[in-house]
Amino acid sequence: MEVGEKTRRWFLVLGALFLLVWAALAIAPLDRKDWALENALVIFIVPVLVLSRKKLPLSRISYTAIFIFLCLHEVGAHYTYAKVPYDAWFSNLTGSTLNGLLGLERNHFDRLAHFSFGVLLSYPIREVFLRVADVRGVWGYYLPLDVTMATSMLFELFEWGAAELFGGDLGVAYLGTQGDVWDAHKDMALAMLGAIIAMLLTAAINAYLQRDFARDLAESLRVKRQAPLGEEEIAKMLQERRKE
Repeated sequence: MEVGEKTRRWFLVLGALFLLVWAALAIAPLDRKDWALENALVIFIVPVLVLSRKKLPLSRISYTAIFIFLCLHEVGAHYTYAKVPYDAWFSNLTGSTLNGLLGLERNHFDRLAHFSFGVLLSYPIREVFLRVADVRGVWGYYLPLDVTMATSMLFELFEWGAAELFGGDLGVAYLGTQGDVWDAHKDMALAMLGAIIAMLLTAAINAYLQRDFARDLAESLRVKRQAPLGEEEIAKMLQERRKE
């Protein structure tokens, strides 16, 4: 079986599994309005993945990472992130609460989701950078980290805007700060930490498998164009424009 056919089948399998997960968790969510608001992310991501799979099919690793994150997100959407009963699940299995064992006081499922955002989505972002922008070396690790951090920041701003717009219980449920004034900062920090771990792990694997790894890093930092690109370049373009 060709690689492209394996990827296509894997995409269809994950798509079918996610549809089952989505349908199951769409039944009687704790807060239907919050569930609908949380699924705005899914309504954006899923069509992008479907429409891009022919021209830019991602690797099975990337599709799997995205699938896991979306499943975590759907769990958070079903219960609302602040009320996911992971402590009850853990207690049923072990007889003890996870929060009690770790000395935690608040519900930390949202922290897990933000950390997972960095761990799981920075690799697909890296794949897009390598295959579309043709970045190499250091930039193939830094730019995915940077975009993951920027996306995390944008999502926090989106949450803030939605909370201001809808207000009331829906705004509180969607924002999910649980009284922590530094909630957004901690969420962004965890997404950054997750992305750093993912990129370091990716770099370690590449360093082991890629013979020209060090040369590739060095080449990516070499200055390719000595002339500055500020006012001199603008003046040059203006001169060329006048000649047309």
